[in-house]
Amino acid sequence: MWCRGFLQQTVRHVSSRQAGVIFDVDGVLVRGATVIPAARRAFRKLLDRNNNFLFPTVFVTNAGSCQRHHKAQQLSHLLDVQITPEQVVLSHSPLQMMTSFHDKCVLVSGQGPVTHIANTLGFQKVVTMEQLSEHHPLLDMVDHSRKPTLPSSPPQSLPQIQAIILFGEPVRWETNLQLLIDVLLTNGRPECGYDTQLSAQLPVLACNTDLLWMAEAPSPRFGHGMFLLCLESVYRNLTGRELEYKTLLGKPSLVTYQYAEQVLRQQNCNRRLNTIYAVGDNLMTDIYGANLYNRYLAQQHAAVTTTTRLVARGMGSEVMAEEEPMSAIQCHSILVCTGLYNPSFPLPSDQNSSIMETVFHGHRDLVPEPDLMEPSHMVEDVEAAVDLLLQQEGSDL
Repeated sequence: MWCRGFLQQTVRHVSSRQAGVIFDVDGVLVRGATVIPAARRAFRKLLDRNNNFLFPTVFVTNAGSCQRHHKAQQLSHLLDVQITPEQVVLSHSPLQMMTSFHDKCVLVSGQGPVTHIANTLGFQKVVTMEQLSEHHPLLDMVDHSRKPTLPSSPPQSLPQIQAIILFGEPVRWETNLQLLIDVLLTNGRPECGYDTQLSAQLPVLACNTDLLWMAEAPSPRFGHGMFLLCLESVYRNLTGRELEYKTLLGKPSLVTYQYAEQVLRQQNCNRRLNTIYAVGDNLMTDIYGANLYNRYLAQQHAAVTTTTRLVARGMGSEVMAEEEPMSAIQCHSILVCTGLYNPSFPLPSDQNSSIMETVFHGHRDLVPEPDLMEPSHMVEDVEAAVDLLLQQEGSDL
């Protein structure tokens, strides 16, 4: 019922060749709260005369400080297009599938209504950084102006923390770095002393590994990936070991693209899509991720068995097992030049020798493969990207 109604109201296909579209947001459609002019022109071409989308369309952003309906409202207002929450995938959206953690006590880090976000995703026992600091007031001591006054009676104790969820960059980095290390090195009991020789590390689920992102400022801003870099460095210096992640979500992880394709199929009443077009401005996330997913799709369709498929080498081991008929055949990456990518500084000619020093800003766990950062197409802006996909799909508009 939902699918039929959604399809009738939102999506109509212009050709027999089935296609779906993934749009990044920051640097493609907007920069901060400012709409990129080409975006509104692009969507006038992507809608029919009844303002329905010509193709299944999803907005995949590494933002994670809000919920899907808020992001849909924001985009609808900025772009003057009706966008539903079902068309939005945030960096934390795939956490809905990780049900094995939903009944565990999780510590959450980030901005915005993190408790409500976690509850909506299925997590039942949530502890925020503020709650942890309140229960253990002696742990957060960097800012002298915020040194706590000890309560006359100790607050009710918190349960042992069993996992950590990193939604996005926090406001007070020093507080979150300190408390996260406290929890990691005490196996979820920060009232205890450090044990740097713990045999097992608490599971860490991190969303959004973007080192940089593009807002209104003329140069890139630090993203959550920068905070993760700090956390990894502190952990490594204190323990001599690398911080391990149970999963990394958001682009360019495979699970995020699988989830996005699932959303596209739902718009298409679970009919298969042949081609996915992924439009983005970031070589390390949008292009790398789309190309990694294209490799994965090729392996899916080359595999002999119809059960669990081979997984492309790279980040995102927490992928969904699926059967043959439903996945798309290919994913085309389209790079636009209105955001993080600067055409004035092209990729070096000898990418194999210099990519790590001059170009690669991806997460530590990404394999720096130059081929994965070569877009299928490079265009000026999102309007040109829409023109390209309409041409590719044989639209007569």
